[in-house]
Amino acid sequence: MSFTAELEKGVRTLIRRDRVIRDLKRQHGLPTFRPHGKYFTTLVRSILSQQISGSAAKTIIGRVSEVVGTLNDPRLLSEVPDDLLRSCGVSSQKLSYLRSLSEHVIEGKLKLRSLSRVEDEEIITALTDIKGIGVWTAKMFLLFSLGRLNVLPYEDLGVRKGAMIAYGLDEMPGKAELEALSSECGWEPYQSIASWYMWRATE
Repeated sequence: MSFTAELEKGVRTLIRRDRVIRDLKRQHGLPTFRPHGKYFTTLVRSILSQQISGSAAKTIIGRVSEVVGTLNDPRLLSEVPDDLLRSCGVSSQKLSYLRSLSEHVIEGKLKLRSLSRVEDEEIITALTDIKGIGVWTAKMFLLFSLGRLNVLPYEDLGVRKGAMIAYGLDEMPGKAELEALSSECGWEPYQSIASWYMWRATE
């Protein structure tokens, strides 16, 4: 089954089980995330975007891309001198993260080409072994790069806030509360789709 067909099946399943998702689907249509192959680029952009505004991240990503020539080649990135990357606005901390990422890929510790065939938990373990990549980033990668359909990013503020709004909760749910909501509303095995609608609920 194609990804689009599986996604549509998931949406149909959720709107039968959960009236909240049904209402959100009427407002926002089908989820827009799709799997893609630019894994290294995505991880580089994630590192460069940490703890800064979207506009600042866009500027720095653009500068680094111009200096390196591409954001999808770990060898090219590894060859760029530290000072040149710092001149693009990359902090010393993020520079160490980029070096760790490039090293893991070049040395084969992170096998990007085989990730689409690896289980979610194994991917999270492999990604969080890289300096500067945490569980949240790993889950965003699973969802938006690999198109995994059963990811519940309970660490994400937007998902938590969306659940509070959509379900009329008194406060933002934590891990246990969000997992209980998922179980009660029958989100599995399509928690990624439900999470996408929680993000839409904040708009």
